[in-house]
Amino acid sequence: MYGNSVVTWQEQPSWKQYSMTLPDAPSESWSERLLPVAARFDREYQGKPPELPEAVESLSVFQDWVAGQLASRVASPFWTVVKPKKGQLCLDLGCGASFLIYPWRDWDARFYGQDISGAICQMVGSRGPQLNSKLFKGMVQGPAHKLAYEPNTFDIVIATGVSCYYQLEYWDLVLAAVKKVLKPGGTFVFDVLNPEVDLAEDWAILEMYLGAEVELTSLEEWRSHLKASPAILKSEKPGPLFHMMKVTF
Repeated sequence: MYGNSVVTWQEQPSWKQYSMTLPDAPSESWSERLLPVAARFDREYQGKPPELPEAVESLSVFQDWVAGQLASRVASPFWTVVKPKKGQLCLDLGCGASFLIYPWRDWDARFYGQDISGAICQMVGSRGPQLNSKLFKGMVQGPAHKLAYEPNTFDIVIATGVSCYYQLEYWDLVLAAVKKVLKPGGTFVFDVLNPEVDLAEDWAILEMYLGAEVELTSLEEWRSHLKASPAILKSEKPGPLFHMMKVTF
């Protein structure tokens, strides 16, 4: 683990080295799915939105996105499923700016972040220690399936807004990686896109034009897949777009 030192994104190797192909996956490697997602969020965090067709810009979901209201509207409040406790070590995968937004100071929990967007890693990595160097334990740039931490490190691992961009087979890699770094009895909370809600189709169209395709995997497929995995599904919580799942191992 990284101990009590603040590890900034610059100190970590590039995530692009983590290219791999699963035997059952299509011919494309996982890096070919990761790169567009990283680029999509780099553009957003750098304030460089792409030009979109008028039909897309006419969607209400696009208007909410431009106004900065979409993220808070569809975000998954993971703390309503498992609330970090004082002194706990928490790893947030695909964290974005969560340390700057969520009440980590109130929880008094130690935050470790990881994201594939270099732009957000740079921004949070420079601001986090200034806000609270005791709670902010670093943010690294990397994919969710490559976790460079010692086994049995974290009490809680979080991954919201991540799984929707990848196939179920990729999530097997994430589950295996999370299982290694979670303490015995630790909790993994993640969310999945619910394709049955009204917002899902328009949101998926918007994401496609922003540069990242999403997987419209049903909740039943997720449940069946988890049942066949080492993870134990403990509880679920629906949301306006994403459906949270709490698992242990």
